[in-house]
Amino acid sequence: MRLGLHYWNYSTPTDPAAIAPTLIETATIAEEAGVSSFTVMDHYFQMEAMAPAEEPMLEAYTTLGFVAARTSRMTLGVLVTGVMYRYPGLLAKIVTTLDVLSGGRARLGIGASWYEREQRGLGVPVVPVAERFERLEETLLICRQMWSDDNGPFEGRHYRLAETLNSPQPLRRPHPPVMIGGSGEKKTLLLVARYADACNLFGSSPAEVAHKLDVLRGHCAAEGRDYDTIDKTVIVTRPPLADVDAFLAEVAGYAALGVTEVQVTPDRHPVEFTHRIADEVLPKLTTIG
Repeated sequence: MRLGLHYWNYSTPTDPAAIAPTLIETATIAEEAGVSSFTVMDHYFQMEAMAPAEEPMLEAYTTLGFVAARTSRMTLGVLVTGVMYRYPGLLAKIVTTLDVLSGGRARLGIGASWYEREQRGLGVPVVPVAERFERLEETLLICRQMWSDDNGPFEGRHYRLAETLNSPQPLRRPHPPVMIGGSGEKKTLLLVARYADACNLFGSSPAEVAHKLDVLRGHCAAEGRDYDTIDKTVIVTRPPLADVDAFLAEVAGYAALGVTEVQVTPDRHPVEFTHRIADEVLPKLTTIG
């Protein structure tokens, strides 16, 4: 079982000048401890369900570029990129840039964007949910084409590219892994079956994840996709340090379902959190799977 650290909060410590050193100290501790992946959110306002929207938030790919320069092993990605925030051709180039500069460590996490307050606030087009999923599918196709030898045009319903030139290509071949985030059974998991190297599910419980994976298995059968070729990842909602044994028991439940990576989110100062994860959780997590 691999462990990912999802860095979602830039409010601790409170001094904005401390954001950069805290971020790097956390990432360094995580990498030295054996954390497999480091992810950030693709938001511009803090999520209101988590904290006030006015709390600090950094642009995701700039942040990952900063982390890439100070780390050497962890996979780096956004959990998850909002499809409405970047034109697909530019997104493929952005992820390629991260991959090249990180030595082949980028992962494209992507989903249908949803946070309308920040979209309206910053002038991002707000479109119906069905159209967001259409755009998501076209974005996946465009990224796939840009990460191939095909430099030709792309003609879609929502996006038209005259040429899909992308030089240099990513170091990771055939391309950076694509991870689709979300648990929607009719659209999101269908797109996982069609296009993704990995899925990312909301870890409310092993029973709920088992149901979602059964749905994914059905989509794979219908699409002619080998279910076992998809990496299953879960962001765990249970605070890992509140009861380490209970957390590990839940992770064991996910492992029994074929999940290979769980992500945790700091619930206190991120440096303290990561130190304790390294000391109390990671040594035991390596025995699961």
